[in-house]
Amino acid sequence: MKRTESFFILNFSFFILSCPAVAQVQYTAEDSLMVMRLLDKAASCDEDDNIMVFFARELIGTPYVAHTLEVNDRERLIVNLRQLDCTTYTETVTALAMCVWRDEHSFTDYCRNLQTLRYIHDTEPQYATRLHYFTSWIEDNTLKGLCHEVQDPDPPFTKTQTVGASYMTTHPERYRMLACETSAIAAIKEQERLITGRSYSYIPQEELGDSRTLRQTVNDGDIIAIITTIDGLDTQHIGIAVWHDDGLHLLNASSIHKQVVEEPMTLQQYLYRHKTMPGIRVVRPTLKSKI
Repeated sequence: MKRTESFFILNFSFFILSCPAVAQVQYTAEDSLMVMRLLDKAASCDEDDNIMVFFARELIGTPYVAHTLEVNDRERLIVNLRQLDCTTYTETVTALAMCVWRDEHSFTDYCRNLQTLRYIHDTEPQYATRLHYFTSWIEDNTLKGLCHEVQDPDPPFTKTQTVGASYMTTHPERYRMLACETSAIAAIKEQERLITGRSYSYIPQEELGDSRTLRQTVNDGDIIAIITTIDGLDTQHIGIAVWHDDGLHLLNASSIHKQVVEEPMTLQQYLYRHKTMPGIRVVRPTLKSKI
């Protein structure tokens, strides 16, 4: 009985890790054990295995929970593999894959990679330096050499999105930490200014059928950013691409299924069911790069 109680406390107590490689990290023992278990399991993968898809599938069944980064009064690097939303799911998968590509094996390595992905280059974790808009995330991590956005051929990239970012600063009350830290609004507004007016090629819904061109354009393990018509936002949902016999599918932390799933419907069918999702942008991780 005592062992059971001790285990319960261990798994639901938060710890703070601080070392020269990373800023203060908030996590539980369960989170660190999960990272080490996943990295250890990945060691048995074949060289030709898609490591992004491997980790994305390993997290299937993890509960979907929104706003898992909006829980403190001040920003810390939060490691939470027990509860995921679409962005933290994608970041978790990518940070784990970075460890494999870089032959890194420690929890600290994972935390450093997660911090690198989540925040503006060469900045400490602060609410104002978190890459809140996924366009900012793509742009900053491209500069770091960690990914690049696929923009051709045409077709299937037959349409263009012009970003208009304003949602966070026009709705600060919807973000717990921003409502508490109003001094960050000016920095977020600058993030919005930097991406507003930029244009990106995207694949519209009608081009997402199971075509030879699409199979040659989108790879297993690519990051799929689903764009939106919601005013002030650039993307509405994010996940990992995976091909099935019947077409392109999405591995994602789903608010509909309330957990991480490999969507049973094709990505085209998924978008057709969501009127505010006109198409996708495609981001390819280049995980061997070092900062």
